[in-house]
Amino acid sequence: MSQTKRPSETAVDTRQKQRRVGGEETAMDEDAAGAAPAVAAPATDVSPKIISSPDPEKLMFRGSIPDASRKLVVGMVGLPARGKSYLARKLAYYLNWMEMNTQIFNHGDYRRKRLGGRQPAEFFRPDNEEGMKLRLDMAKEALTDLLGFLAGGGRVGILDATNSSRHRRGMVQDECAKHGVQVFWVESVCTKQDCIDDTITQIKAKLPEYSDMRIDQIREDFIQRIAFYESAYTPLDADGPEKDVSFMRIIDIGENIQLHKVVGALQHRIIRFLMSIHPRKRSIYLTRHGESIYNKSKRLGGDSGLSTAGIRYSVALKAFMQRENVPNLKVWTSSLQRTIQTAALFEDVTSFKALDELNAGQFEGSTYEEIKEKYPQVNESRSLNKYYYRYPRGESYGDVVERLEPLLVELEREENLLVVSHQAVCRCLLSYFNTIPHDRLPKELPYLEVPLHTVLKVTPTNQGCTIEKFVLGPDAVNTHQPQSRPPSADK
Repeated sequence: MSQTKRPSETAVDTRQKQRRVGGEETAMDEDAAGAAPAVAAPATDVSPKIISSPDPEKLMFRGSIPDASRKLVVGMVGLPARGKSYLARKLAYYLNWMEMNTQIFNHGDYRRKRLGGRQPAEFFRPDNEEGMKLRLDMAKEALTDLLGFLAGGGRVGILDATNSSRHRRGMVQDECAKHGVQVFWVESVCTKQDCIDDTITQIKAKLPEYSDMRIDQIREDFIQRIAFYESAYTPLDADGPEKDVSFMRIIDIGENIQLHKVVGALQHRIIRFLMSIHPRKRSIYLTRHGESIYNKSKRLGGDSGLSTAGIRYSVALKAFMQRENVPNLKVWTSSLQRTIQTAALFEDVTSFKALDELNAGQFEGSTYEEIKEKYPQVNESRSLNKYYYRYPRGESYGDVVERLEPLLVELEREENLLVVSHQAVCRCLLSYFNTIPHDRLPKELPYLEVPLHTVLKVTPTNQGCTIEKFVLGPDAVNTHQPQSRPPSADK
């Protein structure tokens, strides 16, 4: 597997310097990145300073946050068009997939909701007192909502904004410390003008405020907006007043990574994931193995070989990928022979035990009908809670997600990839790319349809991903078990 280097913390972006207006640091912050979906190493002890018995009148959020030490605020930092919202969305998808209830609070959304879609670049001038006051009010509203989300059971709140001044970051840091919640900053820096231009023309141009403008007008307006932000931008500084805060600086979406004062397992997990993200164009192809001998007899698990139809599918899959003509294709399979046989015609194939099918434990080799007849309680328990139900001496869907997590992080590092796996594993991976919300994941994931002899082509985009379905044939048995309602559910 590829390895990501962690460059020295002393590396700096020489193009970013502390800017001052009128001799004082300007507290200018407002994210214009657009809407986002409601999407361990040894730790250094730099826990936030907890202020005992704070004055309630000075709190933005006046409730209490249960189990606050386990919660986390992730604050994005950086100029507009630097990929902050892209990183925030990817992180939210990942954490929600890992059953860590996560929500994004985007300052641009608050501005559009309160003031409407169109705000000219002049609105973002650092000497526009009225605009500054409005942006500060909306920043406080977003932070209050975020803390309310954490108090209501959320695990991670992502503050998607420029947070470009020490004053604004200090406000967030202080307010979170009063409630005992840690803050981890993620600063995104881009030194490549062509990437910034692409972001403006391909993403920012689609914002509601630009719906009636020509692309040249959009570009001129947004570049002016960036200039106003840049005049007040103070990067995070490991040697200055923010030397005790935890942060990660990402330069050019992963080409250079700097870490400072990282605290705890969750921050390390976030770092490991964000270090894997890249914006390069690619496609991930998900498919199950060809029909197996066990599939034909409707038996669970096992390590049987392919049926005649399954062998024909391996040929069809090779032909399909040749037509796709993707460069530098890598192929991943499980350690079970039916996936290895399906990928036998490919080169650059790597097998991973983490991609093995969900382990049915003592029911490996059984049929669903046999389990229903001989072990009705097992059948009913699994029907009631399929995601969390663990087979005796086997696994649950939740267990499969947990063992897939390190491989998913590695998958994000890769470019063009074909994954040949199994029904439960493909469902787990597909749920990540489908960005199923946290509260619906356990209900929907176990029932996603992933037929045999079908390829799902996943193409990541700046706003999520597109998923195309290709039925290659030949005909195969249908192994999908629709959701059923056991008798006890009506009692």
